[in-house]
Amino acid sequence: MTDQIGRELFIVDDDVSVRDLLAAVFTVEGYQVTRFAEGDSFLAAARTQTPACVLLDVHMPGRSGLDILRDIDAQRFGAPIFIISAQAEIPTAVEAIRKGAFDFIEKPFDPDAVVARVRSAIAGFARRNGGPPVDPRLLNIACGERLTPRERDVLAQIANGASNKEAGRQLGISPRTIEVHRARIMEKLGARNTADLVRIVLTEATA
Repeated sequence: MTDQIGRELFIVDDDVSVRDLLAAVFTVEGYQVTRFAEGDSFLAAARTQTPACVLLDVHMPGRSGLDILRDIDAQRFGAPIFIISAQAEIPTAVEAIRKGAFDFIEKPFDPDAVVARVRSAIAGFARRNGGPPVDPRLLNIACGERLTPRERDVLAQIANGASNKEAGRQLGISPRTIEVHRARIMEKLGARNTADLVRIVLTEATA
């Protein structure tokens, strides 16, 4: 990936004011921004080029943000995808994370805070894909096959004793998103609490 592509963002939102605001803020920060008013044009572009990060509105004409996450196979997409949603749409944002969104941004948002979160996400995504490997025991345990790659990353952090805040900082996502992943992991592995989860992991890892 070239440096130019590594600094490119895709903003997908049918609200021109949101697109223009985010484009202006990120352009000042040195990013190259490509804007999309609907999902089809974004999907066409994303099939030929992977940006550094995607900011995707949950409500758009035609395909919704959730539809786009499914169509692009967000769990395996090569860049973090943020879902943009209103505060009243938190359940929808949580569903988006389950479908592969990296994190979510609540409206109304502070542009400077969004820039910081995107920077952190890009760095965290790079660490996950190119940084030191996670403990092999955690990658090879049988329960890992039931988890998505991102859930395995969170599981590794939990097993190493990281708090939600620490895990979020390491992976470049918010503590609230870590909570969502933690709940999904516990549900999938049948754990009643965090201590139970760690016991399951260590038992299966050493079996």
